[in-house]
Amino acid sequence: MRAARLIKMVLLLQSRPAMTAAELAGELEVSERTVTRDAQALSEAGVPVYADRGRNGGYRLVGGYRTRLTGLARGEAEALFLSGVPGALRDMGLDDAASAARLKVSAALLPSLRDASDSAVRRFHLDAPGWFHEPAVPELLPAVAGAVWADRLLYVRYGKGEADAESSPEFALSPYGLVLKAGVWYLCACSRGEFRVYRVERFRAARVSEEMFVRDESFDLPGFWEEQAERFARSLLRTEAVLRLTPEGVRLLPHHLDRAAVGEALQAAGEPDGQGRLTLTVPVESEEVAYAQLLPLGPEVEVLAPPSLRLRFARAATAMSALYG
Repeated sequence: MRAARLIKMVLLLQSRPAMTAAELAGELEVSERTVTRDAQALSEAGVPVYADRGRNGGYRLVGGYRTRLTGLARGEAEALFLSGVPGALRDMGLDDAASAARLKVSAALLPSLRDASDSAVRRFHLDAPGWFHEPAVPELLPAVAGAVWADRLLYVRYGKGEADAESSPEFALSPYGLVLKAGVWYLCACSRGEFRVYRVERFRAARVSEEMFVRDESFDLPGFWEEQAERFARSLLRTEAVLRLTPEGVRLLPHHLDRAAVGEALQAAGEPDGQGRLTLTVPVESEEVAYAQLLPLGPEVEVLAPPSLRLRFARAATAMSALYG
């Protein structure tokens, strides 16, 4: 434990011109007294740590001292590629590895480039979760992430509720990758030769095996996820609506319905009528959902079919006309 702290102290001093005892204590999560003892230990071991006394004093390395302890470990290098998603790293239990990796990279950079990481943090931030809800971190996420990193078989019980989990048998997964979508974690895994997507929060038990699986190197996680996401979105579109839209309605429609489905409907549509209105048939999830999605378009859309959906819009128009006179 102390050896790791001493190495981190050297890397911190190597990456900056000087640091106060308070700054080092904060970074190392120890007391200033411990910082003093650690600095003395490093000096006795031959590391030229110099202490500047006085109000503006601190610690620095003398004579351009450089340590060779800057090689990235495999886990640190992998975590570094995710360092733009600090919340995701924390959820998977990789924040310490990412912090160590960033520190090693900073220590290895030329002095003129050492503010690069700070500059990037000030300018870019990824906020993955969606609005209006506080995402819960799945309890078993660190275990699942550990299996993904180590290419180890994962034995799980899966279900929407506790009753489902108790009745479902334990089965094995080859965990290929994790996806964070709008604050929700998904596991892309192979079971019995078939790749599937599992919602991590629905794992009721997860046991990481010592047995490793042989990863199919041709598996493309981004491509697989894109294909599955598109397939899932299409599976929700179970009915159709026939619409007549103004040019403004055509412009707005992709913002309210599935964009890909609207694009295909526009390609299949005929020519606009004499008033510039376009008639097209669009797949929708249900009449209930279509009503909620299309109502904000107001007079820019006219529902022609199905008749029951058209009747709902007619009633809404009558009610609004009476309300506003």
